[in-house]
Amino acid sequence: MSKVAFLLASGFEDSEMKVPYDEVIQAGHQAEIIGLKKNETLLGKKGNVSYAADKAISEVKASEYDAIVIPGGSSPESLRLDQDVLAFVKEADRAGTPIASICHGPQILISADLLQGRTITSYPPLKDDVVNAGAEFRDEEVVVDGNYITSRTPQDEPAFVRELLKVL
Repeated sequence: MSKVAFLLASGFEDSEMKVPYDEVIQAGHQAEIIGLKKNETLLGKKGNVSYAADKAISEVKASEYDAIVIPGGSSPESLRLDQDVLAFVKEADRAGTPIASICHGPQILISADLLQGRTITSYPPLKDDVVNAGAEFRDEEVVVDGNYITSRTPQDEPAFVRELLKVL
């Protein structure tokens, strides 16, 4: 049984959180929602789902988790400004922990300066940002490069979840 951190702020793409979260739990793994503040209510951008943050980013260490998931929407835009979030993903990356990010999720990896020499995908309009951060961009449903699993949009969720569950 693996322990998976979901990095989340309000404005996330509803299905990009709900689908992987539900699938991770259904597969028998533990999922924790990590937000900027513990117990904060986090609302999906479409209003279909909401979650409460189990823990604040300031009280966790990446070494406590077997994988990290970063859903898209506008959530990553808020999280990428927080130094604790950036330190968390850098620590995870140094340890080789799987980091699965979909849609706008790679914005956090960009801000953490982790994309140099990597091959990823993301929401297609982020292509220039990904390339400018030093990564090769691929317009594919899922791209696995070392410990990174990336996908583009909600339509790619089946492939995204499949690759995430493989590493767990």
